[in-house]
Amino acid sequence: MAGIYIHIPFCKQACHYCDFHFSTSLSLKKKLVLAIIEEIKMQRDFLSSEKIETIYFGGGTPSLLSPAELIGILNTIKSIHAVDNNAEITLEANPDDLSITNLNIFKSSGINRLSIGVQSFHNSHLNFLNRAHDHTEAINSIKNARKVGFNNISIDLIYGIPHTNDDLWIEDVETALELDIEHISAYCLTIEDKTVFGNWLKKGKIKAIEDEYAAQQYEIMLQKFKIKGYEQYEISNFSKPEYHSRHNRNYWFEVPYLGIGPGAHSFNKKLRQYNISNNPNYIKAITSGEIPATFDQLEPKDSINERIMISLRTKWGLDLVQIQKEYGYDLLSEQSKYIKELQSDGLAQINKNRLILNEKGKLLADYISSELFIE
Repeated sequence: MAGIYIHIPFCKQACHYCDFHFSTSLSLKKKLVLAIIEEIKMQRDFLSSEKIETIYFGGGTPSLLSPAELIGILNTIKSIHAVDNNAEITLEANPDDLSITNLNIFKSSGINRLSIGVQSFHNSHLNFLNRAHDHTEAINSIKNARKVGFNNISIDLIYGIPHTNDDLWIEDVETALELDIEHISAYCLTIEDKTVFGNWLKKGKIKAIEDEYAAQQYEIMLQKFKIKGYEQYEISNFSKPEYHSRHNRNYWFEVPYLGIGPGAHSFNKKLRQYNISNNPNYIKAITSGEIPATFDQLEPKDSINERIMISLRTKWGLDLVQIQKEYGYDLLSEQSKYIKELQSDGLAQINKNRLILNEKGKLLADYISSELFIE
């Protein structure tokens, strides 16, 4: 099994926190869609005839494409690859793009999962983040998706927003729970250098987010989701039973995937591929019959470190036996002192040969991973 990710690098406007590759100009949209279709054809052998289990339209804002453009991309994938009859096909979308008309077309085209970029249900937060939708559109997009038959909906929420208090965050979480969402991805606001927020931070217009403040909101979220039966299967991802994101789960289990479009990444267990993050240059290269990408042959050390980092973020943890079988590396022996410290400090446990971070340890996942890396 394998997955395909399509990167659509367009947005109506730039969110103040976002440092992903995108453009707010749609002048190249038609040419870029044609280039994406051509790259799908050019990359037909990357996955070695693996059956496609998941297709994910990400970005950017994929819902800015016309239904005809989305269907054209999907049909190209299906004409080249064997797509599983029960494949998970996800569309990332902004609430303001999800009219009843569009939703019906998306549903009939084969898209069976929506990932809606809500971020917050409060207009003050949405304005601060420079989102294009408001509270009413956020609510209506979810209700309208239900009306047309979507029964697998994910939303994104952001916590740790400056100048707020816990009450507003609690309302965001409770609103999501009242809407009975199947899957929720919750991310702490991160201030990146090359963003509006990064510029504001340098100028003193906003303050850095305090770790204690963000951790407190994280704990509030954990408790409320747990009471309602949501499973935290990855640090930032929560779902009802049987509603994990299959596409993202495959990343964590190192299932091969093909990334199409400018800025997209690919992995087939032998190498990683990184497409250029430049729309005009991407289009020019594809039109000339070239894939504008760099390639990394995976060294054992890098593969081990990546496995550690990804696995410790999940509920399944790091399979110590599997990493020894695949790479001949006995992490439990090499890092015995540090792993014992993690256990005694209540940060981790070993269960059935898996190193699993406890709730407290997940707050320190990046640091713990780095301490376990091979240098």
